[in-house]
Parts: sequence; structure tokens; C-alpha cells
Amino acid sequence: MIALLTDFGTKDYFVAEMKAVILSINKDEVVVDITHEIPPQDIRSGAFVLWRAYKWFPRGTIFVAVVDPGVGTARAPILLRTRNYFFVGPDNGLLSLAAEEDGVEEAYRITAQLPSASSTFHGRDVFAYTAALLSKGVPPGYLGVRIADYVRLERPEAVKDGGVLRGQLIYIDRFGNVFTSIDEKLVKEIAEFGDRLCVKISGRVYEMRFLRSYGYSEVGEPILLINSEGFLEIAVNRGNAAEKLGLKVGEQVEVYKC
Repeated sequence: MIALLTDFGTKDYFVAEMKAVILSINKDEVVVDITHEIPPQDIRSGAFVLWRAYKWFPRGTIFVAVVDPGVGTARAPILLRTRNYFFVGPDNGLLSLAAEEDGVEEAYRITAQLPSASSTFHGRDVFAYTAALLSKGVPPGYLGVRIADYVRLERPEAVKDGGVLRGQLIYIDRFGNVFTSIDEKLVKEIAEFGDRLCVKISGRVYEMRFLRSYGYSEVGEPILLINSEGFLEIAVNRGNAAEKLGLKVGEQVEVYKC
């Protein structure tokens, strides 16, 4: 299986051309779309989505991730072989959270490319091509040269300081729900469902109820909950929390009992 993640969107033909290259080489391959709606050039959001999604795929899946503002420059195209998977994409940190969690065993700078490769579409001409060859059983050593290191992003973290949880806003989904880096274990150390908590973001303080799910709140009410990924989430029942509260990825957040 080959799984694709990009910031290409679906309006243009770019994703289709990547799939065409893969299927021209291996017509029986299963190609799955993780998403093509990563915000343009947002490497951190792409890395987060790949990190959360990869573990649900069958062992041996080849992930092709392309959020690549440095395409055509000196940044390397890389292939990472982990304990259970392969990751193919630009060496800008995009692959690192997922690959490091699974355990990187080998890293390669990719040298394989289509004969007519362009300098602006490595998604098609390098990454899709490399993934297709991998899916046909070509060893990584024939597709690139071993390297000792690659770009890594820091994993989102959170800390408990007395009764205060400190983290950051790390992802906003299409509903406007805002993921924080604060995990369930930390939250349960200071709060129970039904408690009112204060949320401080960039100097602004909001009071919110900590609830089990969206439907326990009033329509339009900002709330806190533990989402399906195990992170504390800021949400608005039937609304868009990011827009309503003016929140952005990267902002620092503190949570404590009011």
C-alpha cells in the first residue's frame, strides 16, 4: 500500500499525476489518500497529521508525504526505513515525528528520479517514482545513498507546573477544533469532567467547561474535551473554535482551575 499526504489540494491535477506515475509502474498497487488539504507550506501541520495517521496503516505501507516549500533547492529528498514502514519525502522535518516514533533503521538520500524530472514537482518525479519502485520490491540501496542524519522536528510537549498545565496549540482541523499539546494524563491530574477551567492564550483568558464530548454543551459554547488522539482540545459545539476565539497554531496555552 502507498499512502499519500500533500498540501496540493484537489482542485489541480498534481495528485492525479503522482498516482499516474505509481500506477504506471505498479498497476496493482493500492493507493490511499491521507489528505491533500494540509495548509500550503505548513510543514508542522503536515508532520502532525502524518504522525497521528501512520500507525493505523498495515505494516509495510509506503508513505509519500509532500509539503515542500524548498523543492528544487539544496534540501535533500529522503527515504526512511523504519521498523514497520517506509517514509518518502523532503528532508525538512515532515517525516520525522512519525518515522522517529516507529523507529528509524536506515536513512537514504534519494537519487532515483524520472528521466524527465523537473525541479519544481518532486512529488511526481522523485517521491511517487521512488515509492512505486519500492512497491515493486526494489531495495532502498538502489534508490539512494545511505546518510547518517536528517532534519528532525521537536515533538509537541506539555508540562505540569503546580496546578498549571503549559503547552501549545498544535493543529486546527476542518471543523475549527484546536488541538493542544496537553495530553489526557496531564489533564486528569488537575480536572474531572464537569469542572470549569481557565484557558490562557496569548494574554487572553477564557473560562470553559471540561466535558466528555461536544453534545454535552450548549450550541455555540466553547468547551474543553479529550479528542480521539488523546489531546486536550478546544472546541465550540456546532461552531468553529479557531475563528470564534481567534486562535492560531503555535500559540502558547496554559490551563488551570479557575
